[in-house]
Amino acid sequence: MSRFTATLPPSYFDDQYAGNPDPWQFTASLYEREKYAATLAALPRPRYASALEVGCSIGVLTEALATRCDALVGLDLAELALIQARERCRDLGHVRFARAQVPGQWPDGSFDLIVLSEVVYFLDAGDVERLIARVKGSLRTGGDVVLVHWTGETHYPLSGDEAAERVIAGTRTFLRPIRQTRTDAYRLDVLAGIGARGTDGQP
Repeated sequence: MSRFTATLPPSYFDDQYAGNPDPWQFTASLYEREKYAATLAALPRPRYASALEVGCSIGVLTEALATRCDALVGLDLAELALIQARERCRDLGHVRFARAQVPGQWPDGSFDLIVLSEVVYFLDAGDVERLIARVKGSLRTGGDVVLVHWTGETHYPLSGDEAAERVIAGTRTFLRPIRQTRTDAYRLDVLAGIGARGTDGQP
C-alpha cells in the first residue's frame, strides 16, 4: 500500500473501528502490553496533577495512566473508540474523554504530562508543527512529554522515527530528551522542560 501524504482523515479511523472494535489489538497484543508497561516505567514522576493522552483509542493505556494522575483527559477522533474508552474507565471519576481532531481541536487547560503514543505519525509535517505549538501552549512549566511510536514500515504520512525526530527538533527550545529507549519494534522518548529537572528526572 502506498504511503499517505496528508494527515489521515477521521473516516480512516471510523472505518477501522467499524470493521473491528479493537483494530490494533490493544487488549490482546503482547507488543501493546509490554509497550504500556515500558511507558509507565519511563514516566519521570510517580504522579501527575493533570495529564493529556492524545489518541486514546479504546482506553487501554488511559486506564493504566489513570493510576498515576489526579486528572486525565483522553482525546480521540473516533466515536466508536471513545464509547469503549468511556465504558472501560466508567468507574474512574478523574478521567474524562473528548472527541477531537488534533491539532485543529485541543482541550482547554494546562497539563504537566502529555502522552503522544502511536499518534504523531498519522499527521503530515505541517500538522506536526501545529501539534508542537499546541503542546507548547498547554504544557505546564517543568512538564513532561512522552512519545511512543512503532518503528516498522507503515503507510502513514510519517514513519515512527520521522514523527519522533520532528517533535524532538520542533520542541528543542523548551524541551529536551531525558530518556530514550529503542526496541526492535518501537521507540520511546521522554522529553522534559529545559532547566526544569536534571537528567534523572529530579529537581
